[in-house]
Amino acid sequence: MLIDERGTVLRSATGDYPLATPAPGWTEQDPEDWHRVVRECLDELQAPAGAPLGFTGQMHGAVFLDSRDRVLRPALLWNDQRTAAECRMIEARVGAQRVRAITGNAPVTSFQLPKLLWLRKHEPKHASEVKSLLLPKDFVRLRLTGERATDVADASGTGAFDVRKRDWSRELCDMLDVDAALFPPIGESGAVAGAGDQAAGAVGTGAVREGVVSVSIGTSGVVFAALDRMPDKRDDAVNLFCHATGGWHAMTVMLSAGGALRWFRDVVYGKDTSYDEIMRDAASVERAPDDLTFLPYLVGERSPHIDPEARGAFLGLSLRHTRAHLARAVMEGITFGLRDGFEALRRVAAIVPAEVRVTGGGGRSPIWRQLLANVFGVPVVTLECEEGPAFGAAILAGVRAGVWPSVTEGCGATVRVAGRTEPDGRNYDEAFARYRALYPRLRPTTNP
Repeated sequence: MLIDERGTVLRSATGDYPLATPAPGWTEQDPEDWHRVVRECLDELQAPAGAPLGFTGQMHGAVFLDSRDRVLRPALLWNDQRTAAECRMIEARVGAQRVRAITGNAPVTSFQLPKLLWLRKHEPKHASEVKSLLLPKDFVRLRLTGERATDVADASGTGAFDVRKRDWSRELCDMLDVDAALFPPIGESGAVAGAGDQAAGAVGTGAVREGVVSVSIGTSGVVFAALDRMPDKRDDAVNLFCHATGGWHAMTVMLSAGGALRWFRDVVYGKDTSYDEIMRDAASVERAPDDLTFLPYLVGERSPHIDPEARGAFLGLSLRHTRAHLARAVMEGITFGLRDGFEALRRVAAIVPAEVRVTGGGGRSPIWRQLLANVFGVPVVTLECEEGPAFGAAILAGVRAGVWPSVTEGCGATVRVAGRTEPDGRNYDEAFARYRALYPRLRPTTNP
């Protein structure tokens, strides 16, 4: 994406690349595919010579490089689930409380550090050759600019970062026999013009001050809130990371949001069906008391349940239910999952939202925006630029280049509201309580 000083999007470009799933629960990509597609997009943008570059990308992924910066094996991605044993090992060796005190988080399968430990155990030849470990966007940065760097926001999701000191944790690395020199030099997001997709997305939506909550409905679903200080409370359902603003943020991530809707479309409607048709069907039926409930745990779950073995379900099916009822249940289940994460944020950081800013494919639907406003009980705001992470990365590039003196001022100059959806009075508290009660009751059936 190419923007000007007013935040006007001049041009944008997209490309795609394949995803590999070599075993159940495993997800991998070739980092060189990212580099190739980004170069193609930059050529298409035709940016002026010397235009500053900002970087964002999927968080947590592990790119293993040798001494000559060659990729040793496909990258292990954010939703790869193979490292549950390594997460347990980290807690056992470092101590559960100490891990959380340093990193602000429980070790989870998404994070980069467990992936490195997995490599050491299962692919020792590759592990012995690793001289550099990069996050996805930082690999692209290295290929494009020759600069080896990362930022505090993206580094917070590696599992090897001290979120209070805003630096790599030598203590944690030493306890796990990991060479901290594998990780790149660290800087604030504005200084190095980069952030992981969630922090960059928050910059792109203006979620850079307390009271503004952003919700992203892509393949996964993210609820994000900026914090002025690190909270004293801890909850494993909540990630506490450094923010691109120089502060911190709290975040919850459900693994199947838009991904659950895509699955439902492909299986029930067919891949050629538009999402608009599904939304219209969902809006055509009313929720009855104790009606159909959908649990969206199709690939395990991360927040608020750290459970790779969680599974989805429809509960309450009867002969009266039609395809439209199923569609409504799926949309509600995803939205309840987002609120479930938000309630965890509220427990940890006492967040009182004035509004929710929504991005991602789900945010383009007025039907879904109304459902979000009703379930969350606050206005839902859309923005002129819907591509939050790319827009945020462009703002960070401007901050590094001196176009704006700070990230917050860059957001103030460029982020503009396009629309606002108020709650319409429908109350979903009872339906949400039913949704929350089902997971603990059904969990023993997926892991007897």
